[in-house]
Amino acid sequence: MRVFVTGATGFIGTAVVRELLDAGHEVIGLARSDKSIAALEAAGAQPRRGTLDDLDGLREAAKEADGVIHLAYIHDFSDRESAELTDRLATDAMGEALAGTGKPLVLTSGALILEQGRLNTEADPAVGTGRYAEAAVSELAARGVRSSVVRLAPTVHGEHDHGFVRALVHIARDKGFAAYVGEGSNHWPAVHRLDAARLFRLALESAPAGARLHGTAEAGVPFREIAEAIGRGLNLPARSITPEEAGQHFGWLNFAASGDCRASSTRTQEMLGWNPQQPVLMADLEAGYYFKD
Repeated sequence: MRVFVTGATGFIGTAVVRELLDAGHEVIGLARSDKSIAALEAAGAQPRRGTLDDLDGLREAAKEADGVIHLAYIHDFSDRESAELTDRLATDAMGEALAGTGKPLVLTSGALILEQGRLNTEADPAVGTGRYAEAAVSELAARGVRSSVVRLAPTVHGEHDHGFVRALVHIARDKGFAAYVGEGSNHWPAVHRLDAARLFRLALESAPAGARLHGTAEAGVPFREIAEAIGRGLNLPARSITPEEAGQHFGWLNFAASGDCRASSTRTQEMLGWNPQQPVLMADLEAGYYFKD
């Protein structure tokens, strides 16, 4: 299958590209810089220069492909409205190119937009604001696209991760302690990047139209355990802070650090034969590479 991948040189995207190539697929990766082009060529993929703002280029690339995986997103939490608009326009452009073809389009969302304080399944709707993919997946299925959306855990972990866990490490180092809110009984789902990459490939190959999939190998890791592991890794104490203190302590990350999200992937695993096999989050934290920077 000839697969067009946006976000192909990111932390998750590089693993997805490798997974696709190893499975025998041909990969065309969106690249906005010479560095990205070189990285894709070195991996054995074909680069296509462009950005998420180049809607005509996205339409053309999607039309020429046998399937699309859309991973790219502008992670600018200071201007979420603009990031979401860019994502919506890009999704619509690629969806338009695939309409009526029955070809797969795998979109990306996040588990944090699910209902807080309980265990969510793939059948549960999103209740928070999030990526346009949550609304688009059903609309695209009705237009003849084999669309699916992967709700990724907030902690897609592994070596070279520069996401939320790395941000928590930096905050703890800066503040002199690793914090959790209240008793730290809120949860984060987690998944290793290589398990997530395999899920994206399986979704591309066989997910039914309109499917909502959970990229969560662990349904919910207690946040206190994460903070305590970070404390051990930095040789710093882990301690509780109040909800009133959390905003100033965590800054832009407070929406996630104070959230209580649990998401089961049982249906996803049964539907696609996805069996996460990589190290769990605690094992990755204990491995030590989150603290080498």
